Amino acid sequence: MFFDTHTHLGSHKFDEDLPAILDRARAAGVTRMLAPATDLPNARKLLSLVENEPDIRVAVGIHPCDVDTVSGEDWIHELRDLARHPKVAAIGEIGLDYFHAPPEGFDLTRWKQHQARCLHMQLQLAVELGLNVVLHNRESWEDLTAIVLPYSDRLRGVFHCYTGTLEQAQPLLNAGHLISFTGIVTFKNPGPAGETVRQVPAGQYMLETDAPYLAPVPHRGQRCEPAYVADTARAVAAMRGQPVEEVAGDTTVTALSFFKGFA
Repeated sequence: MFFDTHTHLGSHKFDEDLPAILDRARAAGVTRMLAPATDLPNARKLLSLVENEPDIRVAVGIHPCDVDTVSGEDWIHELRDLARHPKVAAIGEIGLDYFHAPPEGFDLTRWKQHQARCLHMQLQLAVELGLNVVLHNRESWEDLTAIVLPYSDRLRGVFHCYTGTLEQAQPLLNAGHLISFTGIVTFKNPGPAGETVRQVPAGQYMLETDAPYLAPVPHRGQRCEPAYVADTARAVAAMRGQPVEEVAGDTTVTALSFFKGFA
């Protein structure tokens, strides 16, 4: 019934009890999950974890906060090999992040340039392989959208954990891209995303947990897990004045058309 389109199953926070987490998700009606990687070792770990899980697929990519782990060209060849795995449904999590301070060895200008270069390389790889992309933004909206929009005729992106206005997202939605909502929209003060949830047309948004982060109400403050996408779906349905079954169905159809290989 529900599709968690962004759950970090490869997080060390799930190492001790992942089978129980997956059991709880399925018991809550979560029928499909997309697990994005953050770097090359995490991608390899995820592919091993989900090898025998028919309802889970993986996105592989280098998160903008982790691009200090790669340099030169060799890494993109390894990522290409990983992305050809039959369990891979997208390239991600990729994007730009200007919130966190540059790591040792980078000043701010060089750090932004390196993030942008790695993003371009991964977007080009996605085009080459016919995959869509899972996008991360943090305090980088103008630069990120300026990079992504020229690719709109060759791939689609989902701007995960969207917290902005519908007006901000409209040029991207018009170009065929998507936005995705987390448990933030269940909070007492969801910010602009609360109104965006009410306004965005079906077919242009998806739902996610971003587990183990951003647990929705009534689990706020706890470790998030994929079962909780059901709570976010119920909140979104109430905000939109729709039955939760309709929201679950609409967002699942949208996700199935976006991610490669799900049945």
